[in-house]
Amino acid sequence: MTARHGLLHAVRGVSFSVAEGEVVALIGANGAGKTTLLRTLAGAHPLAGGSVEYGGEDLAGVPAHERVRRGIALVPEGRKLFPELTVEENLLVAGHRARPGRWNLDSVLDAFPALRPLRNRPAARLSGGQQQATAIARALMTNPKLLLIDEVSLGLSPKAVEEVYANLAVLRDSAATIVLVEQDLNRALAFAGRVVCLLEGRVVLDTPTAGVTRDEVVTAYFGFTGAGPA
Repeated sequence: MTARHGLLHAVRGVSFSVAEGEVVALIGANGAGKTTLLRTLAGAHPLAGGSVEYGGEDLAGVPAHERVRRGIALVPEGRKLFPELTVEENLLVAGHRARPGRWNLDSVLDAFPALRPLRNRPAARLSGGQQQATAIARALMTNPKLLLIDEVSLGLSPKAVEEVYANLAVLRDSAATIVLVEQDLNRALAFAGRVVCLLEGRVVLDTPTAGVTRDEVVTAYFGFTGAGPA
């Protein structure tokens, strides 16, 4: 698949697959094309070439809202919650036309127990970690088959990151299919079963995390051998 921003090729001939129940970490430096790739998969950014196949069907021309109905949910960078609505209202908006499945308000709050006492608090009054948990919980309310999460830990405190990943571990252990963008290489390698690295819009590494070394990942991340990000 190929995606552009004007004349700029943000994603260049990217090709990879995700198996049901797999957790894939999508990594790469700023500007590598990670967010554009997720948005293109979700239908929020136009496809400039190639195809996006999902469940044996080509999603070319399928709008974002229809992809949600088919089971693709995106947790966008910046969370994009409705700030004036409460946690519960943000969840219910997403669940209004949800696919049939295990996730509803009660089961989502069971998976994200820290949100239950906050259910009547406006999203604008949540901490960064609480907002991220709410954004992930909101996506779950659609009963997705594929969950796309952009910049999981960006801007969060270490404690908030731990809490968010504890919630994600519940989803991983329930055999959810997840593609997540994560800047923290150690966190990405520890959490996901597979890592895909983008460099200037191209896939330069696609490998199981078991057995891959940090040096190999750093080489792909920067395009040369050197010190990784702090």
